[in-house]
Amino acid sequence: MSAVSSPPGSGEALPPPEPMLRLRGVVKDFQDRRGVFASGRGPRLRAVDGVDLEVYRGETLGIVGETGCGKSTLARVMMRLLTLTAGSIEFDGQDITRYHSRQLRPLRREMQMVFQDPYASLNPRRRVGSIIADPLSIHRRGSREERKVVVQELMDIVGLNPEHYQRYPQEFSGGQRQRIGVARALALRPKLVVCDEPVSALDVSIQAQLINLLLELQNEFQLTYVFIAHDLSVVRHVSDRVAVMYMGKLVEVANADALYERPKHPYTASLLSASPVADPDLAAERSRVVLSGEAPSPFDLPAGCRFYPRCPEAQDVCRRSEPELEASGDDAVACHFPLSASSVLVRKDGARTRRDDLS
Repeated sequence: MSAVSSPPGSGEALPPPEPMLRLRGVVKDFQDRRGVFASGRGPRLRAVDGVDLEVYRGETLGIVGETGCGKSTLARVMMRLLTLTAGSIEFDGQDITRYHSRQLRPLRREMQMVFQDPYASLNPRRRVGSIIADPLSIHRRGSREERKVVVQELMDIVGLNPEHYQRYPQEFSGGQRQRIGVARALALRPKLVVCDEPVSALDVSIQAQLINLLLELQNEFQLTYVFIAHDLSVVRHVSDRVAVMYMGKLVEVANADALYERPKHPYTASLLSASPVADPDLAAERSRVVLSGEAPSPFDLPAGCRFYPRCPEAQDVCRRSEPELEASGDDAVACHFPLSASSVLVRKDGARTRRDDLS
């Protein structure tokens, strides 16, 4: 899905770059073991279903979708924190799908994660210095004194006072705790950092500071990001490409500007129409697409398109046949009737809304 480029004057196209991370047909199931299903023979919940995705070196890939669509599960699967049910994962050309913990340890230096909750992801009984130094200790990088120097350098890089390395996490604010998490993720100078909703638990002003910090660190350390968030404006600000998930599947993948200006999947268009607008005049003029119906149960998914019960564009073929994620240029969409520049969406009240009104 990456554009093919060619050097000036060569007249020949260069092959597309190899992705740093490649997911093929990734599936993750969870067994319901509660209550009467405690025997482990209960229904399976398919949190991620057949995801094909590529992450290229130096880019930021944003992943968006409703709560429960499988974004965080996908993040943990691509980091191999969860075992795949099916499919394959390649990192830097290595198939790491079946790697056990000992084989994964060297790769942990290259792949790190910033977690969503800065209050739960840091051990309150340990000092900040030892938390940030953990990756260095586990991978036996330097002596104790050398690790202390690195920790203080990292704290300074992320905007914390290096002299506070002996403090406990509860002595820091939420934004400062997330900076500690970022410092820990950078300790081994990884190539890939997966940010699982890193700003959702923070105040808006603190969100902006942390996002700017992540962008600065990306330029300084040549990082590749997978950035998961609910806030569509944040994702647009930080991402080169955006993947949209619905009920465990990717429904659209596109360059950020193209996706926000010309969404092709009706679900993407409905998400954008629900995104808040800072300008009250523009907000008053903009029409909102209100989806009818309810999302299907993850234990009882429809046979065809999963968005069919709520889609204003749905037709009979959508009920019978599940669309595949098909590439078109740099973009890909899983829809039998993708939106075009002149498409209209029918709102729940019956009014017809041109997509231009959604932007």
